[in-house]
Amino acid sequence: MAKKDKNEQEEVVQEQVNDQETPETTENETVEQEEKSVEEVLAEDLQKEKDKFLRLFAEFENYKRRTAKERIELFKTAGEGVLKDLIPVMDDFDRAILEIAKSEDQQLSEGVAIIHNKLRNTLVSKGLVLMEVNAGDAFNADEHEAVTQIPAPSDDMKGKIIDVIEKGYKLGDKIIRYPKVVIGQ
Repeated sequence: MAKKDKNEQEEVVQEQVNDQETPETTENETVEQEEKSVEEVLAEDLQKEKDKFLRLFAEFENYKRRTAKERIELFKTAGEGVLKDLIPVMDDFDRAILEIAKSEDQQLSEGVAIIHNKLRNTLVSKGLVLMEVNAGDAFNADEHEAVTQIPAPSDDMKGKIIDVIEKGYKLGDKIIRYPKVVIGQ
């Protein structure tokens, strides 16, 4: 029995040694894995920060472009309200010129024409452009405002502009007053 006890004791000691070696090996492997994982974690964090930086930089560049574009648009249309208010004055001048032309007072007609031209040139210098619309042009709902429809005098005038009631104006590429027209049906 002494041999059995001695063998059993040796096996227990061997198991204890194996148990002790296993944790040491596991600890060494764990430390190496932790070191690798720390390096990997740092590399991943660095990559995330680089990505975050690039996205932030791209967003800032887009912001700069957008605000520059908005600023240019603002300068182009800064006087839009004033120009819209002066368009009826231009209409009144046009009507006045037509009525004064009927009278025989040449000096009055020339004086009003000079003032009309000054006002028109000032508005044109600020970017206001008269939209050219004539009777017989094709009607375009994106560029014209149909006031009414009347029977077309001929078949070729169907769907076309018969008369221009009110002139239209653009400020740059933007229509600030649509021309009011009568179309044939």
